[in-house]
Amino acid sequence: MAAKESILNKIQILIANHFETLEDTFSFFDADSDGKLKKSEIEKLLRQAEISGLIRSLGGSKLIDGYDKSGDELIDWSEFKAAFEKINEA
Repeated sequence: MAAKESILNKIQILIANHFETLEDTFSFFDADSDGKLKKSEIEKLLRQAEISGLIRSLGGSKLIDGYDKSGDELIDWSEFKAAFEKINEA
């Protein structure tokens, strides 16, 4: 399993254990409520999902690179949701 999918799986475990929905998760980590996750907010999510420090930093960048369809170096709700829909199809 690729690193990106492994990270998403750990995030899914976090969601299942601590949040009602994927949208609740997104809202919780969107600290400034701007509707987008910055790299620092993604790293906080990864820290909560118990992703190690080096992987957390790389994982934040990989998630942005892999799922940022708008090119703004942020993950909006539709991009966040798409990431999890893709992993659930696998």
